[in-house]
Amino acid sequence: MANISIFVGSVYGNAQNVAEQVEEKLVEAGHEVTLFEEPAIDDFKSADKVLVITSTTGQGDFPPNIEFFAQDLLEQKPSMEGRQFAVVALGDSSYGDSFAGAGRNMFELLSDLQGQPITDLFIVDAMETFEPEEEVLPWVAVHIATL
Repeated sequence: MANISIFVGSVYGNAQNVAEQVEEKLVEAGHEVTLFEEPAIDDFKSADKVLVITSTTGQGDFPPNIEFFAQDLLEQKPSMEGRQFAVVALGDSSYGDSFAGAGRNMFELLSDLQGQPITDLFIVDAMETFEPEEEVLPWVAVHIATL
């Protein structure tokens, strides 16, 4: 089984709730999971497999709890070569061009760091899904085998 680090970016707790449910599902499947609510660059550097679950705030910005973490990744550019990652972006399409911006930016950043995506960016639109875990948990179940 895999050692998975979940990095969560949440403003109002929705992404946090989803991340906690994903953590529970992964643990039930036999994975070792660590959830980071206030991640630091060292947490990332020591992560084996990375799962980011983030909402978006403002005009496509990262939530405050991962804003500095994302900035550190951008500035320090720690290599992810050979490590797998996945990103779940929670957003609201009524925000137009900034829709799911934090998740899109994180996916691009992890790709630039030479990470290996296990799948495409997974976006959940609040305009279509009131409870994002209803989409995210089945998505996790499909991709658990590849982690």
